[in-house]
Amino acid sequence: MAGAAAEQRRLAAVVESWLGRPVLVVGDAMLDEWRFAESERLCREAPAPILTLRRRISAAGGAANTAVNVAALGGRAALVAPVGADVAGDELHDCLDRAAVWDRTVNQPGRPTPVKRRMLAGNQILLREDSGDPEDTLDDDGVARLLTALDCATEELRAVAAGEAPTLVVCDYALGALPAPVRAWLVANRERYATVALDAHDLADWRGLAPTVVTPSFAEASRLLARAAARPSTNDLHLDHPDGDPSDGPSELTVGVAPGDGSSARLGPTGEPGPGEDRVAMTGDGLTVTGTGVTVNATAGEGVDRAVLAESRLAELRAHTGADVVAVTLDTDGAVVGGPDGEHRRSHSTPVPASHAVGAGDAYLAAMTLALAADAPLPTAAQLAQLAATITVSDTGTCVCRREDLLGALDQPAEDAGRLTLVDADALATIADEHRRDGRSVVFTNGCFDVLHRGHVRYLEQARALGDLLVVAVNSDDSVRRLKGADRPVNPVEDRVALLAALACVDHVVVFEEDSPARLIEAVRPDVYVKGGDYPPEMVPEAPLVRRLGGQVRTLGYVPDRSTSAIIDRIRAHGRDVTTDAAAGQA
Repeated sequence: MAGAAAEQRRLAAVVESWLGRPVLVVGDAMLDEWRFAESERLCREAPAPILTLRRRISAAGGAANTAVNVAALGGRAALVAPVGADVAGDELHDCLDRAAVWDRTVNQPGRPTPVKRRMLAGNQILLREDSGDPEDTLDDDGVARLLTALDCATEELRAVAAGEAPTLVVCDYALGALPAPVRAWLVANRERYATVALDAHDLADWRGLAPTVVTPSFAEASRLLARAAARPSTNDLHLDHPDGDPSDGPSELTVGVAPGDGSSARLGPTGEPGPGEDRVAMTGDGLTVTGTGVTVNATAGEGVDRAVLAESRLAELRAHTGADVVAVTLDTDGAVVGGPDGEHRRSHSTPVPASHAVGAGDAYLAAMTLALAADAPLPTAAQLAQLAATITVSDTGTCVCRREDLLGALDQPAEDAGRLTLVDADALATIADEHRRDGRSVVFTNGCFDVLHRGHVRYLEQARALGDLLVVAVNSDDSVRRLKGADRPVNPVEDRVALLAALACVDHVVVFEEDSPARLIEAVRPDVYVKGGDYPPEMVPEAPLVRRLGGQVRTLGYVPDRSTSAIIDRIRAHGRDVTTDAAAGQA
């Protein structure tokens, strides 16, 4: 036990050591959009469900999510990437601002921001719509502005680090953000970065970069080996993607993903499921890997699995990529990591639904990069990277690992104001920003909550179901008196707040002195604002403000005959009846 505690303290010390470390992220940035719907019936036109949209969440994706994870883990992240001059681009800028990422993206008119839109019902992804085409290449002006942004961001990060070289993370998902001139610039300027991490759909494009670490999926590693074997007489691998080799963006099944619902037997490991990915698979005899029509001998023995196969090819992968460290991610099977010493390290993961693991690879990449940049030993970096990826897959959405969560998993909790239920207005705004930065939606409601009753509890439970975080603003005693009369409140604000804070559905409680919560709404900028009543949302006084801030307004009906006034009237009536009966008895 003492040894385990010491090991956790050692790992936590590494997490603390990378705090504020400057990291430049460059590559394919995209927007992840999650649409949560309910379905209770089928349409008459076809055997298809009728969906009612309940909430929508936007999150940074791809290279942008890697930057968000770097910032959430405590690094100082700057993102350089082309972003379209469109609504999705505006939302992506907002995501970066909320995450405290230095937004050094380059506006690209006429080139749409890549978007992955997912529609879910019952927490199950029903469909995904992708927009953004690798054929939407950057023009010469766009390339020039991207190179200028890279140069300026590099020097900016060097300045805040007192002249020390920053870390570079390259996220190349073949969506057109890193054309040949940009790749050539990064290769030529490699010495300006102390640590370089590479996550690329096609590793062969980056042969001259000499990265510190590469993090291919099993499919990506297989493709590289297959193409290298097809060109044994040359050291130069291809620089162009072959025709018909489509890209699905970053691997979504990097850590802890179970195919389907996990109930059916696996027919064979095939890497991440993207268009055409069935062409990269381990053959039935367990001895070979096929990819793009080429077979590579594994010579590892009969019955070998993906982990053993990856372990047997780590030296080749290091040679072909020029990387010091290769980390092959194996979705449900964890990861295999190899370094210059020739030793391999194996980490494991727990299967979860696929919708829980979107972006888990970004968390893995961010933690691995920060640990190596902080000069952590490779086994430590691999352990922290796996832990960061694993603890992000607890719920549906784009995965982000926060420094506080990572330290908490090591039983070394950091100071976290977000864990306090009763907060003040300033702390609440910060907490809301942190949760929204991690892709969580904020629900806000307010009221006197004078005599807490069944109607209140049901109302608050329904409100909490509309998002990920419920904030309850409570009128102060003076405010209640102005609104309800001199005989109210029945219970002082300390008692009202204590009861609300004890409810499992309430995350944070804040007290406000004004008659209107407008000031708090402006500070919190809720995704959903909830009021009780049977009137339409348009009649809610705060509705225009909420909508101007980008939120939606919902009204929820109260439980009939359950209200504070009705309870007080019954108590008073009962008191009068008792007094009357007592008087009659004395007569």
